[in-house]
Amino acid sequence: MIIGPKYKIARRLGANIFEKTQTAKFALRQERKAGKGPYRPKGQFATQMLEKQKARLSYGMGERQFKKYVKESVAKKGNTTQALFVRLESRLDNVVYRLGFASTRLAARQMISHGHITVDGKKVTIASFSTKAGEKISLRASSQKKTIFANFDEKMKTVKVPTWLSYDADKKTATVESEPKYSPTEHLFNLGSVIEFYSR
Repeated sequence: MIIGPKYKIARRLGANIFEKTQTAKFALRQERKAGKGPYRPKGQFATQMLEKQKARLSYGMGERQFKKYVKESVAKKGNTTQALFVRLESRLDNVVYRLGFASTRLAARQMISHGHITVDGKKVTIASFSTKAGEKISLRASSQKKTIFANFDEKMKTVKVPTWLSYDADKKTATVESEPKYSPTEHLFNLGSVIEFYSR
């Protein structure tokens, strides 16, 4: 998915949603432009639209697929916001990113499409594959010898894995322990507003 100039988008949304904008360089650019400020929405619709864009772009998804996830979550019984969060976080590309196997979701997507990732021992090349509790995510045995994974073990020592995932360094295998739990204060977007936007 082509996103566009990430610096400009992050500034317009008022949130550092891309890895590229979570750097000292971006912070310095922001300081130089102090006073101009990011775009601030007016009204409930504009605010909901902004939250939707922040969530969608955070996960690097197109409008059509993102909207489909929202509709599927609304159709389920129970907590709609939690259902949407689980759907987004459980995507294989996001899990690979959360585990630290890849530095960005885009890199995770490429890693998956190139056949480097297995789920329960089977190669999966679909980034949107929905993982479930109990499944094991691993680097494909033949891929571990490739140059891009030369410093994999050292890199993994610095990764803080979310509580709903676990990682076994000896086996180079991660396990989905449970469903991720949505907490609005821990994210740059509000999924409640996203649900409201699509429920108009």
